[in-house]
Amino acid sequence: MPSTFLGLNTAYSGLVAYQASLNVTGNNMANVDTDGYTRQQTTQTASTPLRTNTSYGMIGTGVTTTGISQIRDVYYDMKYWSNNCMYGEYSIKDYYMKQIQNYFLDNEDLEISGFNTLFSDMFSALEDCKNSGADISVRNQFIQAAQQLTEYFNSLSNNLLQIQEECNSLIKTKVDEVNTIAQKIAQLNKQINTVELTGATANELRDARNLLIDQLSAIGPVEVTETPVTDPNYPNMTTGANTYTVTFYGYTLVSTNNYNTLTVEARENKVNQTDADGLYEIKWSDGEDFVMQNKTNGELKALLEMRDGNNQENFTGTVASSTAAGGYYTSITVNVTGSTYTDISRCNLSEKGTIQIGNMEVEYDGFTYDSAAGTFTFNLASGSNLSDTIAIGGMNCSIGDSIDYMGIPYYMTQLNEFVRNFAEAFNEIHLTGEDLNGDAAGLFFVTTGEETALSDTDYYNMTAANIKVSAALLKDASLMATSTDISSGQDNTDLVDLLLKVKSDAGLVNFRGGSAEEFLQCLISDISLNTKTADSFSNNYKNIKETIKNQRLSISGVDNDEEGVNMVRFQNAYNYCAQMMQVMSEIYDRLILETGV
Repeated sequence: MPSTFLGLNTAYSGLVAYQASLNVTGNNMANVDTDGYTRQQTTQTASTPLRTNTSYGMIGTGVTTTGISQIRDVYYDMKYWSNNCMYGEYSIKDYYMKQIQNYFLDNEDLEISGFNTLFSDMFSALEDCKNSGADISVRNQFIQAAQQLTEYFNSLSNNLLQIQEECNSLIKTKVDEVNTIAQKIAQLNKQINTVELTGATANELRDARNLLIDQLSAIGPVEVTETPVTDPNYPNMTTGANTYTVTFYGYTLVSTNNYNTLTVEARENKVNQTDADGLYEIKWSDGEDFVMQNKTNGELKALLEMRDGNNQENFTGTVASSTAAGGYYTSITVNVTGSTYTDISRCNLSEKGTIQIGNMEVEYDGFTYDSAAGTFTFNLASGSNLSDTIAIGGMNCSIGDSIDYMGIPYYMTQLNEFVRNFAEAFNEIHLTGEDLNGDAAGLFFVTTGEETALSDTDYYNMTAANIKVSAALLKDASLMATSTDISSGQDNTDLVDLLLKVKSDAGLVNFRGGSAEEFLQCLISDISLNTKTADSFSNNYKNIKETIKNQRLSISGVDNDEEGVNMVRFQNAYNYCAQMMQVMSEIYDRLILETGV
């Protein structure tokens, strides 16, 4: 038989339930603009009914609020993380590729002269020398135009180096950010489990954790696994706690309350000749290498590809021969297997570094190139301690990683190749002439400290960063040669005709099948393609990101209009329950006070 006050208790349960619903609605409306907040709702169920042992069976006892749950769809979270990773990669590439494109192209609005302008100005000034070979002022104009071209290459190389250094700095920043996020997620996992072991749901803490995963997904690919912890004595019974695992680039970053950290170590030796000093290698704090898969994405991968990308043109070869002394190898001669390093002008090897021989890493402190044989001989560092008992003949060897992207090292290599070939062709012709004093002409283009004849090795040391016009010519324009035989007259400019051919004769300067004047066209085709690709993908993934974000918000976001309707609905329900209590109070009053005898 039901209690005399059952109706009062039933109405009271409704008051409590709808008071909780109004509180949750107020919390939703207060957090409508809170980043990462997930809409909440009360979960209600009918209270256990009473058996009355009468003809009408059981009678309801009201409502029970069982919890406050989040309205969230994991499917949209996973879609968002995956797309955010792609957007993170291409937004970084888009930013830096547009910078590189601006450095290479003329920009009249900013009054910046690019290669085409300076190259044309130089040869226009050389044309003037053809008609006035003995005029010192005309010669000076040409020499200054040539100097401006070399300064352009110096500046371009410096700008690319700055991008590489900036990418390197950002890599450390991203690594620090990953470590901070991992630490925060582990702390939140502990707090969430502490709360949820009591039977409650830590909604706000879960929101904070999901927001961290959103941030992490832009840096690199993440996967999240949450599994309920069961009672070992009763496998079908959950304890309320969960194991929460986050993988980052395929590695376990967070495992519930524990987390791993990344660290960066500056390279002792450069991989490429033109690399900035102290580029970072990423490792786990326990010393294990951090290796990215080729098909991964994210901001961290984009930064590494921009900094180290070589278009898969790293040094590769096989050991042809070796020399040994004292039980250790002292040098190895390598046959090049790739097409890039068959010409020393296309070489971008650091003076000293690390060479991979089979599965062994060995340091070298110098190398020589045999142009006739097409081989490189590396002098192994004394501390390499590569035992001569190991048969290394025929072993594959490589320097640096093969990175399928046209990053800073690729563009640096292209610049250096052009500069070396152009300077060598121009110098060879200029050396055949005589200056106005009747003396043999010297070098026109040199590197810092080099004013004498240059060998292949010397030209290898010439880069876009250090090419310049000879200091002697800058001081005295009469030392420039315009004639092969000055005795035939100072106005004889037969050498100028030969020098002019350097501009358009691919037989003298050949850059990727084209002439010197087509240099920029070749390089811009690479840059434009990469810039357009990065811009297109960046915009596409940005649009997709907004679409997924809206889809996610349509489920988990707070809508003021919807919450306003809920507020009125819960208020009315609360009022009805209050009115029910008033009615029951009047009934009990009549029953107790007016029907008693």
